[in-house]
Amino acid sequence: MTVEELEAKVKAMENELQRLKDIDEIKCLQRAYGYYLEHWMAEDVIDLFSDSPDVVVRVRAGVFYGKEGVKRFFRHGRVDVELKVQDDPKFFHQVMQLSPVVHINPDGKTAKGRWYGFGANAFPVDDRISQGWMNGIYENEYVKENGKWKILKLCWYMTFHASHRNGWIDPSKEVIVPDNPDFSALKPDAPSENSIYPSGFIAPFHFKNPVTDK
Repeated sequence: MTVEELEAKVKAMENELQRLKDIDEIKCLQRAYGYYLEHWMAEDVIDLFSDSPDVVVRVRAGVFYGKEGVKRFFRHGRVDVELKVQDDPKFFHQVMQLSPVVHINPDGKTAKGRWYGFGANAFPVDDRISQGWMNGIYENEYVKENGKWKILKLCWYMTFHASHRNGWIDPSKEVIVPDNPDFSALKPDAPSENSIYPSGFIAPFHFKNPVTDK
């Protein structure tokens, strides 16, 4: 291997290492957003966003442009019911940031990421509480500013928001499936192990105990 080839290989390895570090930093950024959202820590959330005029927050309540739009949305609280939620202990808004797919653009300074968002919430309304759970998709863009990754565009596409009591399906259209449906018509090659609660079944592990090696 020539010196030039060796230098090129080292450079490629350095670039790959940087790409992996960038992906990890973006994952930490997005997960921090989820933790701050839990108690609507508005100022901490706002600090995660870029100062670029291209900043966008796209949520169910509407689209908000620029850093001022970010501040207007998160400092206001839950805008769809005209309610401020900061510092109210009854408020709870846990949206877990799950299954990330992150791509760093060739410039190394911008990136895109897709995440599942799933969680539960409780919104205080007068002296009562509205509870629910939700699911959706985040399709976001990120930018590196002064060596730190920040959110450039946050787009939340909600799949459903529903009460715990009723679920997300119109009751008139719901079909109740038996707990133990008959799959014999499918002619499986072997019967399935029963994993339905309360069978006590534990799915096999593909790895050993990291401490005992068992």
